[in-house]
Amino acid sequence: MKPFLNVPFLPEKRYVDFLCQYAETLDSVHFSLLHSRSLDSRIQLEPLPAQESIITGLARLHGPKKYALLNSRFYTPDLLTDHSHLKPVLRTLEYCLERNVIHGIVYCDHYLLQVLADESPQIASGLEAVPSVNTMLDSCHKIEAQLTYIRETGFKMPGKIILDRSLNRNLDQLAAIALHIHRQFPTMKIEVLANEGCLPFCPFKLSHDSYIALANINGRNQTHVINCDIGCMRMLDEHPHRLLQSPFIRPEDIDLYLYHVDTIKLCGRTLGAPFLMNAIKAYHGRRYDGNLLDLMDAMSWLADRLYVDNRMLSFDFANMLSQCDNHCDSCGFCKELFDSISRPLPLVIKDQRTTVD
Repeated sequence: MKPFLNVPFLPEKRYVDFLCQYAETLDSVHFSLLHSRSLDSRIQLEPLPAQESIITGLARLHGPKKYALLNSRFYTPDLLTDHSHLKPVLRTLEYCLERNVIHGIVYCDHYLLQVLADESPQIASGLEAVPSVNTMLDSCHKIEAQLTYIRETGFKMPGKIILDRSLNRNLDQLAAIALHIHRQFPTMKIEVLANEGCLPFCPFKLSHDSYIALANINGRNQTHVINCDIGCMRMLDEHPHRLLQSPFIRPEDIDLYLYHVDTIKLCGRTLGAPFLMNAIKAYHGRRYDGNLLDLMDAMSWLADRLYVDNRMLSFDFANMLSQCDNHCDSCGFCKELFDSISRPLPLVIKDQRTTVD
């Protein structure tokens, strides 16, 4: 089987064992580069596993490429200007290179990419610089410009490009971009993100990413409250049919996308190993017979209150949604479809008591 999945890496033994079993499916994995400062785009306020456990786990996984996440929306200026703060990051990258457990980094802030290259051209020359999906690469011109900027830093050219999630619902544009990039850069893979489950053209996206970065800097996470009160979670709570407008890719539809792109990215590393194993099994098998929300990262909070029957979605669901003109007020298709395939779930109060031997 041709490897086609890019999945999160967690250092839990059972999860590493699971990934080893599915290694022939995995094109790459992405992992958090542990440091006193959070460097990636997820909130990290809880105690983190030891760095050595991540490196040991990565060393067990043979075959897939391994990418460290340095993809926060922004960092404190002193990380970029006081180079003593950057040295621990460079030492960790160097150690990963020495242990052969890293092929590149995924970045969003080009300032960070430049200062890493300035401080250690040798490390930069040994690592691919892969633009994060949050750089929103949605045109050939934007991709070509990004690659030029990467080349000028001295980092290795990326082995893949992750396209913006909006292209998942524009198959004609996706096909045109993929064809152009494959012709111009024949060795470069093209990847799309399958299971984020965010709003289409989310109006909160850039601000949300910034609030996540801010929470990691000051240690106070208010993003959940903000989203519940005035953000995307409020929108979905009030109009749950909008979840069908999200640019997700179902397991049943991935072959349609693999006709144009090379790899499929799955996210959800903060939801834990059970969530990830379930999602990987579904996308590996190209089928899921349960609640569609069980596979979605950003909409996972809805899975306990709403059942969306994935089996009832048509085989040509992705093709139908790719024809959407975004005139929701005069259409009503998603509302009618949602009402026919979903049902509310009963309230379940989870037992939070600690088990004592």
